[in-house]
Amino acid sequence: MSVEKMMHDMIEMLTDAMGDAVKHDKGNKAAGTRVRKAMQSAKTMAQAIRVQVQNDKN
Repeated sequence: MSVEKMMHDMIEMLTDAMGDAVKHDKGNKAAGTRVRKAMQSAKTMAQAIRVQVQNDKN
């Protein structure tokens, strides 16, 4: 998978999580759980992108 596609997928996932972030700010605790899950996924995706870029470099 290309780095561009990986980053696009990550941005799309974070954009989708924005609605839950708004709900969390209004006091919805379940939305906060979904935001934390999205952030963990973003962390995993970011690491995969870093690894791919490093592999492409080498």
